[in-house]
Amino acid sequence: MPRVRTVALAATIAGVLLAVLAVWAAGPWRNGYRVSEHHGEHGDSGAGVPAQAAGAYPGGGASERRITAPVLAPVDENPAGPAPTDAGVQQALMPLLADPLFGGKGKVAVSVVDAVTGRPLFASDADRGATPASTTKITTAVAALAALGPDKRIATRVVAGSEPGTIVLVGGGDPTLSGLDGKAYAGAYSPARLDQLALATADALRAAGVTQVKLQYDTSLYTGPVSHPIGVNDNIAPVVPLMADEGRVDATKTAVPGTRQTDPAGKAADQFAQLLAKQSIAVNGKATAGTAPPAGAPGTPGAELAAVQSPPMAAVVEQMMTASDNDIAEALIRQVALAKGRPASFQGGTEAVRDVLTGLGVNLGQMALNDGSGLNRANKLPPAVLTQLLTLASSPAHPTLRPALTGMPVAGFTGTLTERFDAKGATDAAGLVRAKTGSLTGVSTLAGIVRDKDGRLLAFAFLADQIPGNAEAARTPLDKLAAALADCGCGTAPPAAPPAAPPAVPSGAAAG
Repeated sequence: MPRVRTVALAATIAGVLLAVLAVWAAGPWRNGYRVSEHHGEHGDSGAGVPAQAAGAYPGGGASERRITAPVLAPVDENPAGPAPTDAGVQQALMPLLADPLFGGKGKVAVSVVDAVTGRPLFASDADRGATPASTTKITTAVAALAALGPDKRIATRVVAGSEPGTIVLVGGGDPTLSGLDGKAYAGAYSPARLDQLALATADALRAAGVTQVKLQYDTSLYTGPVSHPIGVNDNIAPVVPLMADEGRVDATKTAVPGTRQTDPAGKAADQFAQLLAKQSIAVNGKATAGTAPPAGAPGTPGAELAAVQSPPMAAVVEQMMTASDNDIAEALIRQVALAKGRPASFQGGTEAVRDVLTGLGVNLGQMALNDGSGLNRANKLPPAVLTQLLTLASSPAHPTLRPALTGMPVAGFTGTLTERFDAKGATDAAGLVRAKTGSLTGVSTLAGIVRDKDGRLLAFAFLADQIPGNAEAARTPLDKLAAALADCGCGTAPPAAPPAAPPAVPSGAAAG
């Protein structure tokens, strides 16, 4: 039965219009698009670059694509709104923070700041290292965009092997590489595809007079443990640099938990072999693990035969944030590690993230991360760090960080917030809040941005990590906190008191 929303039509329209204001920070704008959505000469924002024979593919995509809906330019006059008051924010939040579903008063670590100036407006345990769950992905997103840039793409390559007649499929760390046609994303994301890689590889082999090969696959890019500390889990595949469709057994389903392959690299290589066979290139025997030789000149071992590339980093980050994609998150911290000269591992990735955020001037305080996804319960992240990052990402001084915000789900409409903000006290904020969710046993978190009633952009982080019961029950109280900020006239002076009534005139006395 369809879910019945209680939001009135007028409130819905107002919500959509104010949502436009909430993403004004994602500008600057050009022709109805965020400039940050334009990448390369042709402005490709999401489509994977089609496979080409080595040396033939261009640096940018050949088509214009938007992965988010076009939005209006900001209104004129003062889009920032009047400055909020500490007292106004406190008055809006304090009653809600006492909700028993949080485990009692003082159990939620909170930071609310004015995103225009970075000034703290409300803090409660804001510097405590709380368990962040998937709001960890905000750190991953900002670090990836800062270290790699929004145009960076991840390549999956095929090179000539050390032995004649051998080719090597080299994993570059793109977990969204697809063995299907990409339609599982319903147009929201365009992954690189194995079938395109097989076609380009077959073309290069036929041009060299080769019609049968032995196939190896190389996963040497990553080091350290393959399995996440959470163990075998439907929320994440073994972390390897070569996989198809995030190692899902059912590759037609994305953005939901699902059984994963125990050997995603071997499975991807088998799929590639089958696709080569469809191109009349026979693969002798089963694909085996191996190591690609150093890069070589055409016709020599290590020569690149073909490659496909992921969508640009801006689109990859947006996909991670909208879907709360754990596989992408773990891949991205390893890309950051490689960029910073560290090992591509859980430890190397988190250390590299710390390096990048420190370089941005963020005071990390008690932050201690062990992964990029937030699945690790040992992660500690102060809410004040999250609001610093959200403020940086909204700043005109850091336009390349904007996808960390634009990828966050919209309350009541997209991603992990689609089925949220539908309870009394939260519905009016549907369409107004952009936020990253987080959930573990006993933990529920929400961090993002919202414009208050005066139009001022606020950044917030609510980390409830001491929930005594079902963590899902705390989602509605968290939604109400964000909704309270949206409804707060935090920068508006209280109305003047009405003038006092004149004293009553005694019966029979003359009025002066």
